[in-house]
This record gives sequence, C-alpha cells and structure tokens, in this order.
Amino acid sequence: MPADNGKERLAVIALGGNSIRDKGQRGTIAEQFASTRRSMEPVVELLEREYNFILTHGNGPQVGDLMLQSELARSEVPEIPLGIADAMTCGSMGYMIEQSLQNVMIRHGIWRHIVTLPAQIIVDRYDPSMENPSKPIGPFYTQEQAEQLVREKGWVVKEDANRGYRRYVASPYPIDIVEKDAINHLLDDGYLLITGGGGGIPVYYEEDGTIEGVDCVIDKDLASMKLAIAVGARMLVIITGVPQVTVHFGTPQEKPLARLTLAQARHYYQQGEFPPGSMGPKMMAAIEFIQAHPQNRVIITDVANLVEAVEGRAGTQIVAY
Repeated sequence: MPADNGKERLAVIALGGNSIRDKGQRGTIAEQFASTRRSMEPVVELLEREYNFILTHGNGPQVGDLMLQSELARSEVPEIPLGIADAMTCGSMGYMIEQSLQNVMIRHGIWRHIVTLPAQIIVDRYDPSMENPSKPIGPFYTQEQAEQLVREKGWVVKEDANRGYRRYVASPYPIDIVEKDAINHLLDDGYLLITGGGGGIPVYYEEDGTIEGVDCVIDKDLASMKLAIAVGARMLVIITGVPQVTVHFGTPQEKPLARLTLAQARHYYQQGEFPPGSMGPKMMAAIEFIQAHPQNRVIITDVANLVEAVEGRAGTQIVAY
C-alpha cells in the first residue's frame, strides 16, 4: 500500500489489556503470546482492506508484575523505578505484538515492515495530579506492610476496594511526544509502528531544556489520542472489553450506544456516565480527538468487532455531528 494512501485510512489502534492478557489468566508469557496472536488476526484483516495504522497498548498488569518482582527481590538486586518499568514493557510487549503481527501477516501471504518504538511522552512536572496520586499499581499489601513502605520509601499507599493496600502513583496529562518527528518519517516510509505502549515513558523538560524521567503512569488512551493528532490520523480506535459503550450501566435503563455526536459525548461525560477508572479516560480522549478536527472519528469496541467497527457496522462510533 502506498505510504501516502490518505489520512482518512490511517488509524491509531489502542489495544486494551484483554487483547494481550485475558482475564483469569496467570499471565505467563505463553498465555500473553497466545492472546496477542488472536488479537492480530483482525488487525491483519484491516491491512488486507488497505487501512494503515499505528498500534499502542496498555501495560497495567505487566508493570504490576515487574514492580512485584522488584519488591520480592529488593534484598538481592537494585529496585526498578516505575519509569524504567514503563520503558521495559514498551520493549517487551512491543516485541510480542510485533512478532505476532509478523507471523499472522506471513500466514496471510502479505508483508509490511514493522518498527517498535518506545516513546517518551512529555508531561508537566507541575501537573496538579503529581500531588494527588490516583492510579493504583503493583501488588496488594497488608496494613503493616503499607505503613512500613510509607515510612521507608515515602510512597502514597491507600486501601483499594477492601482488598488490601496498594501503591498509588500520579497519572499526569500527556502534552507532547518527543519522537513524533521520527514517527512521522517512519510512516512516510511505509512502516507499521508499535509505539506509545502503556501511555509511553513519562518525561518532563528541565529548565535548561534537557529531558528527565519521572515515576508516574500516563493513561494510554489519552496518549494514543495525542499520537493520533500528531500523525494526522482521522481514526482513533480504542479496543476494550465490551463491544459498545453503554449509558446507565448496571441499571434496568442500561442502553448500548451505536453512535454518539461530540455534543452527546460531552453531555454524558459531564453527567458522570463514564467512571474515571473505566470508560472515563476513553471518552475524554474521544472528545479531545473529535474537537481537534471535524473529520476525526473515534471507535470504541472489542477486538472481535474491530473490522466491522472500523467500517461503521459495529462498536460505538463517535463523530463531530
């Protein structure tokens, strides 16, 4: 497919956790590879239909596993900072997605060169969220362990849904992408890209213009939205665990939504229909992406309905009007 096929057929596809690690699994590498291979089948079908895309992905469980490994081995090896764990999963999960995608393409008799690119995402070091950690990561602790971690490490540790205590970290808003020029050059050269995994690697600018990492996490759907705007994509596809967005979730009035305008999405968001811990960031990303250009379109669906949703026959379609 020509590299200049048109931005209307260029999408950023944000893979949710279920695309890589099924619920209820232990999360072995073999299990994650199997889930990823299944998820790449509809992605390759989009290639066959002459769509172009960048893949992003979540990394919550994988980062949690790394932090647990680090915690258990802290008496033997140096601990892994959270920002480094973000970077490590960009590479390890990018490898799984890249190889799985390559193998599905080979079986389908097609080929495109793929590059996995860990991306540094600029955040504001003075973002108010830095003072209000809201994102739980890593293992559960007892109250005694939690109090010790607060004393020894200065962590913010809170009770999480009556299941124990967890470390909470900041989740600042993504502002820009350090590697965006390189990403655009690779797209122009016809590469498929895997980048921005887990929301990318959080960094900020020092006063002298140098770049410094920060231990926090970035929402991958907001980072994917920023990436889509940076490359001029007209589609942002958010893959989650449900086929469509619903309102009045869990009530007798629950209603799936096949189509939403920008005004409707804003209304439901402001009414609190989309909780911060689940659909909220996805809808915030959708609203900002649609506001960026009237021809932009957001699709929210599960991986099984990916192809049908991209072609407008499934999922939830969010458009300007």
